[in-house]
Amino acid sequence: MTEWINQIAGTPEGARIASMMALSAALLHAIFGALQKGRHDPWVSRAAIDIAIVILALPVALFIAPWPEPVLWPIFAGMVLIHIGYKLSQAMTYQRGAYTVVYPVVRGTGPLVTVIMASVVFNERYNLTQWLGVATLVAGILGLAAYNYRKLDVGRETLVPALIWATITGIFVAAYTTYDAWGIRQAANPLTFLAWFFLLDGLFMPLFARHRLALLPRAEWRGLAIRGVIGAFVAFASFGSIMMATRIDEVGRAAVLRETSTVFAALVGWLVLGEKVGPPRA
Repeated sequence: MTEWINQIAGTPEGARIASMMALSAALLHAIFGALQKGRHDPWVSRAAIDIAIVILALPVALFIAPWPEPVLWPIFAGMVLIHIGYKLSQAMTYQRGAYTVVYPVVRGTGPLVTVIMASVVFNERYNLTQWLGVATLVAGILGLAAYNYRKLDVGRETLVPALIWATITGIFVAAYTTYDAWGIRQAANPLTFLAWFFLLDGLFMPLFARHRLALLPRAEWRGLAIRGVIGAFVAFASFGSIMMATRIDEVGRAAVLRETSTVFAALVGWLVLGEKVGPPRA
């Protein structure tokens, strides 16, 4: 598998496969966000998901994937810090704002900053058509957020801080996308990086939200555990797909394609969370 990945990296075939991975990550990421925004407190929901992630990733990291090279350990440390910032800001966002308003702001900020970061870190260059594509995507996503903001009837008193947190979260999205893409390229075997990424990344939130978990009524545990397992598999597929896409193709292109998740998020918000969409927003 590793040899095949190295062979297609930077090729037209690799670009096509990476594009499919990024689009798959878009759909899955919208579902992942909705899982955190559903019935339970977003801190508790994310903690349940991360507990399941750790349980499932542990045997893969210890017994299946090759052991990390020494150079990867400081990279993992930086990765953990960035993702902690992302998780905290994301939970603060979802705690304060309607999903259909704050999610587009997060996803609209992320690709623009990622493209800029990728041009600096990876020396990626984009032509005028590509920049116009980025501008169209970002304008559409932020325009959707602006429309949702104007039409929102409930929760307006906390919406301004929610939008601030959403912007911060978008910057963290760009930071972890760029950093993880650099990190997975340093690993001889991408499975090693992915296994330890999920294992280490999943440790923080259960510890941080342990008091909230302890206060949860026993009757809620079963439903939360099911959501956690589902969320874990969605996370494996979503974050795994986008990191593999950034290993075999341009980081900026994969990041922008992933932000079509906003379209899927609107559908999830309408069909699953019962939030109004309407023809103009659609």
